[in-house]
Amino acid sequence: MAAAPSMAAAIAASMPAPQSAPTPAAPLYEAIPASMSKVVDIEADISIAAVQLDGLVVSKIIKHSRELQGTSAHGLLLGLDFDGTLEISNSFPLPHHFNEDDDKSAKGVAKYQASMLRSLKEVQADDSIVGFYQVTTLGSFFNQSLVETQAIHQDRLRHGGIVIVHDISQTARGNASFRAFRLTKAFLDAFKRNNFSTESLIDHRLTFSSIVEEIPLRVRTNALMSSFLETLSSGSAVAADGKPGSSSAALPPSYSVLNLGGAGVGRNLEQIVEALDAYKTEEGNLGYLQRQIAREKAKAEAYVSKRKEENASRVAQGLAPLPEEDVTRLFKIPPEPSRLESVLLLGRIDAYAKSLEETASAGLVKMYGVRAGGA
Repeated sequence: MAAAPSMAAAIAASMPAPQSAPTPAAPLYEAIPASMSKVVDIEADISIAAVQLDGLVVSKIIKHSRELQGTSAHGLLLGLDFDGTLEISNSFPLPHHFNEDDDKSAKGVAKYQASMLRSLKEVQADDSIVGFYQVTTLGSFFNQSLVETQAIHQDRLRHGGIVIVHDISQTARGNASFRAFRLTKAFLDAFKRNNFSTESLIDHRLTFSSIVEEIPLRVRTNALMSSFLETLSSGSAVAADGKPGSSSAALPPSYSVLNLGGAGVGRNLEQIVEALDAYKTEEGNLGYLQRQIAREKAKAEAYVSKRKEENASRVAQGLAPLPEEDVTRLFKIPPEPSRLESVLLLGRIDAYAKSLEETASAGLVKMYGVRAGGA
């Protein structure tokens, strides 16, 4: 006989079935016109093929490099990407601290950066970080600090971000040098694995020339700035006293093209010698570590060979073989050292050599011109 239903079951059966919650209406978005679908890159599918640098940013970077008088000047770049072009419209310098391990200095830089971005947002200016700039000299910019910073940016920023390298030695000769770079995929893969051993460099085909890839860069100036620069360089043929013939240009004439560049060649040679000494020291350290690894491996192999001989002898005598022990516990074999610093030093030497070639060839042509003119 079936059991009578309980009171709770009866009450539950008499109650109306619970109504499901109404499904909220999906928000309606206006479709992007077909003519703008390739320009408005919402999902960041269009890769960056070119960089457009505003004239204001160029002026700020040059001013910052002259104020610090060195290669420690660096800052953040702000802008947006549009149809495959990264448009950099603004920048601001970051304070320089000599001790990179000082937590207080790092926190101070972070607070300054957040304050600047907040202020830019309040005035409705571009506050999206798209990369950073670094001031260098003699074309050499390979160092671990730059590589690590760019790797962090390419991992967190939209489209990866770029680094603008400004060469102050070229600017001193009257040729403002700005180049845009980003890390290659092969280097990023090795960097994420934190493996720059010899085998890893071979597998990724990494050399100093394949660490970064250059992106075409162009400078954009508006009509107002072009007119202002033209006024500074040309001036008026009539001076303030009303006498014709005297120039009132704000910028004095430059005779840098007549400089043979002898001082620059000497400094360039000094930088090459210092880089070669640093590379020799680094290779010596790597050689010492490699010999230490080889000694530990030889000890481990000798131990394994001896244990195999003992086990073979015991088996021949009818005894049980000795258990095999973990060699890594008995012998501390150090890991293969990283060769990243050596690769960066080679890139630095190559940059110094190219700068020396350019400076020396230009000076040689000028000297031949002077000799021909005096003949």
